[in-house]
Formats: sequence, C-alpha cells, structure tokens
Amino acid sequence: MTRVVVTGIGATSPLGGDAPTTWSAALAGTSGVTSFDNDWDEKYGLPVMFGGQLAVDPADVLSRPETKRMDRSAQSAVVAAREAWADAGSPEVDPYRLATSVASGIGGVITLLESWDTARERGAARVLPMSVPMLMPNSPTAYVSLDFGAKAGAHAAVSACASGAESIARGLEIIQAGRADVVIAGGTEAPIHPGPMADFAAMKALSTRNDDPAGASRPYDTSRDGFVMGEGAGIVILESEEYAKARGARIYAYLSGTGMTSDAHHIAAPAPDGEGQRRAMEFALAEAGLTIADVAHINAHATSTPVGDMIEARAIASLAAEHADEIVLSATKSMTGHLLGGAGALESVFTVLALKDRLAPPTINVTEPDPELAVDLVRDTPRELPAGDLAAINNSFGFGGHNVALVFTTA
Repeated sequence: MTRVVVTGIGATSPLGGDAPTTWSAALAGTSGVTSFDNDWDEKYGLPVMFGGQLAVDPADVLSRPETKRMDRSAQSAVVAAREAWADAGSPEVDPYRLATSVASGIGGVITLLESWDTARERGAARVLPMSVPMLMPNSPTAYVSLDFGAKAGAHAAVSACASGAESIARGLEIIQAGRADVVIAGGTEAPIHPGPMADFAAMKALSTRNDDPAGASRPYDTSRDGFVMGEGAGIVILESEEYAKARGARIYAYLSGTGMTSDAHHIAAPAPDGEGQRRAMEFALAEAGLTIADVAHINAHATSTPVGDMIEARAIASLAAEHADEIVLSATKSMTGHLLGGAGALESVFTVLALKDRLAPPTINVTEPDPELAVDLVRDTPRELPAGDLAAINNSFGFGGHNVALVFTTA
C-alpha cells in the first residue's frame, strides 16, 4: 500500500494569518475569540455577539480582483493553500498528477445571503454575475485547483463539521488509488454573518457568554454552554512517500490511517453511545496497523457543547480502556472557536505540528473539568510528548452523523 506523507502546511485562523503564527499562539494558550464590532444585536436582535474572527483579513493578502471574485471561504482556502504549497517547497508536479480536495461545510453563505439582500433591496439586475461561482460549496477547491493548475480532480466533501477532515481522508485515497502524486487538501469556512449566527443561536448550539468572549469556549468544563463560531482555513500538502522522497521533500508526518462512519441517529445530535465515533477511530487505527496503545495524543472534536463533549470523551475512554491515562487530550477549539467545515483541517495542522514539535497544545478555559472526563486533558500549558515513534488522532464529527478520524504518525 502506498504510504502518504504531509510535506506542507498552511493556515489562516483567529489565532494568526499563517500556520507558524497560529501554532505559536495555540501553544501560548491564546484565545482568538473577540466581540463583534457591529450593530447586529440592535439591528437583528442577535443574541450572540462574538466569535473567532480571522486575525488577518484575506483582503490584506490577496489582490483586489481575487477578493472580488471569491467568497471569503474561498479566499481563506487560497491563502492557506499558497502558504502550504510554498512550505512544501513549491513542488514541480505534472498538472495531471496534482489534485485538490478542499471542503466547506456550508459554502459561500455570505455571498448567497448578500446576493438575496441585493435582489430584494435593489432588484435582480444588480446581483453580481459571479455570485453562483462564489457561493458554490465546491468553490474553494475549484479556486485552489485553478491557482495551481491541478488537473487530477478537484474534490469537495460536504459533511458539515467533518468536511475538512474528510477532505484530507479523500486526499489519501486519491494518492493510494494512483490518481495523483500530490493532493492539496483541507477545509475552510466563513460563516460569521448574522444569518448563520442567528440559525445556530436558534438551535441553542452557541455559547451566550457575551460578557466573556475569550472564555466562552470551554470544552469539558462543567459550565460549558455551547460552541463559539469561528472562521478560517487549514491546508496540508499530501504526497506519496515515494514522490516526496524522490524530490527531497521535508516530511512533517505520515497520514497513516483514516476512518469514516455515520451514526444514522439524528440530523444534528450525535448518537449518545458514541459507537460511530469509536468505530471511526478503530478503522483509522486498523488502517494504520496500530492499536490505541500506540497513540500518545488526540486532538478532540470537543466543541464545548454540554452533550457532545462527553460523548466523544466516553468513546475515547472506552476504546483506550487501561491505556486512557497514557493519552493526552487537547481541545483546541477552546482557542480558535469552531471553524465548522474548516475545523478538521486546521486541527490536522495542529496534530501534525504536535508530532513534529512533540508538544500537545493546551486546552484553555477549563476551570472545573467534567467529573466524567476519564482521559488526561492538557490544560493551560503545552504538554511534552514522549520520545520515539509517535501516533496521534484528529477527531472530527458533523451534523448528519458524520464521524471522521485521522491517524498521523512520525514514521
């Protein structure tokens, strides 16, 4: 079986405009969650007035023509992809052996809603001709493929908050199927708009800590009251091991296994027994030829919701059994907020860098851990990972019952 490696990483997030800045801020336990500087509460009655907003506006990085023809979700994906590509050494690859697999959970929702506002207020003739290419869920992967001339396929998995992780899993499958030597893979989201904010607030999914935005995302804390909306993108460059070594590429880590399952339980709520989440981890470990005893670190999905956090924690603990105290758990959404379709991709970047630096990033805002939590949670400061070969899991779960687990290893 062809082995797949990560040779480049890129990110734009609430913690920074690139991967090194984002990672440094995460290790420092910095919150990227801030209050909105607008009148959405007065104008629309929006009950939640904060989120994980991008630290660097894509418009400050991209040209004006690029910004005008792309939704913010695609803008973020292109920014992160260009960084990842440069980080990988800008490989000279046959366009017919280069693919993209970049996801968004909800697509160009800002473009869609602004287009309707324009039609309603100013008439249909004033709607931008580029609106459809901007709002399509496949727009980010399409624009990345255009940017790099990728002709081996431009894929866009849409599986809600598991989309970014599923796109990375699909990247591995594309390489192992022999369709490409290199895949630009990841996820992106730009949902900070009064429409999506109101929708998620109506579900009672969002934290309402308007008086303490930086402390609002509190995975596993007894006072957690919902997730924090975030925006941004994460991208990894995947290559076959043979191709990467032949060109002398630096290898960050191996993407050694992927697992995907579905709950078939509820359109929004995870199955209470966590069985699908556990099976996703089991499948990923089996594909990697490992067991849970080989895992040193898990970047949890852990969104800070009262119900969801502990379902995942119990699934991990039941799988780990007597090895539960040997795994260190990080919940980085405490710092970034929840990037929806971009979450699994950004957290894959974190997982890869945790292996590279042998440091598990902290979970912040946990002052009183849930008494049911049976896995060792990294709190406030990074935790050193052991010497030797390492394995880590990145979990991502999405509305609709989508469960994705990725296993990254150092060898």
